[in-house]
Amino acid sequence: MEIRFIYGELPFLRAEVGRIALFIGNIDFDDVRISHEEFSQVKTIGKLFDGTIIPFRQLPCLNIDGRSICQTGGIARFCGKLGGLYPKSDLINSVLIDQVIDMATDINILLGPSGKEEDLNRKKSLREELASFAIPRKLSFLEELLIENRSGWFVSNKMTIADIAIWRLMGWLTSGMLDYMPIDLLKPFSEINRVCLSVETHPKVKEWVQKTYPKNYKSGSFE
Repeated sequence: MEIRFIYGELPFLRAEVGRIALFIGNIDFDDVRISHEEFSQVKTIGKLFDGTIIPFRQLPCLNIDGRSICQTGGIARFCGKLGGLYPKSDLINSVLIDQVIDMATDINILLGPSGKEEDLNRKKSLREELASFAIPRKLSFLEELLIENRSGWFVSNKMTIADIAIWRLMGWLTSGMLDYMPIDLLKPFSEINRVCLSVETHPKVKEWVQKTYPKNYKSGSFE
């Protein structure tokens, strides 16, 4: 199987779950990082410079033996199965992982309006509101899942793509790179913080970060 994982340079949630799952599973893949110029073409005509078709004109895109597949969740699950971080036949655990992935998406969507806001005062107000209520509310639900599971992970007793998704999302939110978002956002959520630390200190995750993340990139604030 010949796999090309196509995305931009920065380690955002959309791509990192799949890329890291493949890396942990020692699955060979071509890590294709396209430029802003090439992404502009993708959004216009749905093709890379080399002619590779990008469905829906969006990234990430997984190209498998010449066939392109988009949508973050589907890519994450496919890569998770290959890397041993998502069950191939356990229906209950797979849907338990899915609900965490979907919650990460919900939190990400909450940031959309503030990300597009050009008025800085309005942006500040929107972000402060998110940080004081909307995001902590959703994090409290994730915290409850971890307390209920009592294994140190979201599902079963080992790391899955659910844990990687929350680690990367929380890393972005607490990195200090997101204007008006406090780096101590996770302070009330000790279980989520513990999961993030466990993912961040995983040997293969550490290797991936050292290998691919920009030197000045802040991966998050975990304690």
